[in-house]
Amino acid sequence: MVKRIKDEREVLWDIETDIAVVGGGACGLIASLSAAEKGVEVLLLEKEKKLGGNTSLSQGMIPAAGTRFQKAAGIDDSAELMAEDIFKKNNYESDPEITLHLCRESKNLVEWLVDSVGIHLDIVTDFIYPGHSRHRIHAPSTRKGTQIVNELRTVISNRKDILLVQQSPVRDLIAKEDGSVIGLEVEIFGQGINRVRAQKVILACNGFGNNKEMLRKYIPEMADAFYFGHEGNTGEGILWGIELGTATQHMGAYQAHGSVAYPHAILLTWVVIVNGGFQVNKQGKRFSNEYTGYSEHAIEVLNQEDKIAIEIFDERIYQSVLGFEDFNQCIEIGAMKRGETIEELADLFQLPPKELRKTLESYNRATEGKGEDPMGRQNFQGPLKSPYYGVRVTGALFHTQGGLKVNKRTQVLKPDGSTIPNLYAGGGVAVGVSGSNVKGYSSANGLLAATVLGKIAGEEAAASIKG
Repeated sequence: MVKRIKDEREVLWDIETDIAVVGGGACGLIASLSAAEKGVEVLLLEKEKKLGGNTSLSQGMIPAAGTRFQKAAGIDDSAELMAEDIFKKNNYESDPEITLHLCRESKNLVEWLVDSVGIHLDIVTDFIYPGHSRHRIHAPSTRKGTQIVNELRTVISNRKDILLVQQSPVRDLIAKEDGSVIGLEVEIFGQGINRVRAQKVILACNGFGNNKEMLRKYIPEMADAFYFGHEGNTGEGILWGIELGTATQHMGAYQAHGSVAYPHAILLTWVVIVNGGFQVNKQGKRFSNEYTGYSEHAIEVLNQEDKIAIEIFDERIYQSVLGFEDFNQCIEIGAMKRGETIEELADLFQLPPKELRKTLESYNRATEGKGEDPMGRQNFQGPLKSPYYGVRVTGALFHTQGGLKVNKRTQVLKPDGSTIPNLYAGGGVAVGVSGSNVKGYSSANGLLAATVLGKIAGEEAAASIKG
């Protein structure tokens, strides 16, 4: 909740800081670093034992346009083209100014992370995710967000101007009667409440994917779906904003994924599909165009019998994805099965062999241009050949994309366009650029907003104090 006070001089403050950052995922970590670089002190609060949030569960892929890494690889890209790709995917529903601003700042974000912070990112050129017209994904070598989180934490641990406190859930914001935020109440290590006086507060505590009540209200179709996001995403930041009278937008938007190994709960990277794999249901039949995107495809998977699909690929695809940490985990844990023939693979998954053979042959004909794909897919990498691999998968909710409206400076807005004094938001607390529903999510929209808005929030909050 938000506690309102008449006179802050009446409050007994336990801690004072320039900026308090709520949430230790990519958004909060980056906000803390960018603020500290401007010469202010930061208190970074994470309610869980471990840092990372949804970033640690992601593949660490950050889209950016016009970077020197793209140019070195001969990739011609621009912020305007990147924004247009996002608009085409979300049916032009996201805020035009914010969307273009994120795309323009994405270059600065990635180059700053590499040059100033020391994060290891490379341009990914071996595939293009659906929704992007250029190779613009920048990712760590492991293709895992934990690498980014660990590297950011190492940098933060060596700074004296950032105090990181984990196991410290923020319980309430503290604001004046006019809504100006002046601090917060935090429970540190379960040892009682501490009142923190902060000149600026940055909300970086993600969305409400793990809040069943909010899901039933805003995204009822996913309220009972398997949740694959971070357990700490319980929506406090958005609820505090609503209590302060902020504007919200696209609360029904979210990112799902149609390729989570079941029951192992490990992400089977969507590159398997991008590089030519397909999915069938328990009847051995394909049920949709897999290439439309992993987010909206989750709904198609959840509509199948027992909410299950089998993802099928071959040795070429298998070799192309080795090195992705999530994919390797699927191998190690036994989620993946191999058959010398498609009939053998069918037997391993208890699928009707004749129907699966028919599906494979139809798919291969389409890949060779000998017939139209019955599902309307047009993106292939050639026919699948023996041996074959399969993984049982389900659809899952990853994170929500709706949230508080912010301006280009990440200041939180009221419905009339005015700002909540001293309050900034990024990541899953702020509305993303995915439009109003699941279909508008472009690959890596989540980390785009988390990282770029985090950097802007830290810089803007620090500049406001210094100015």
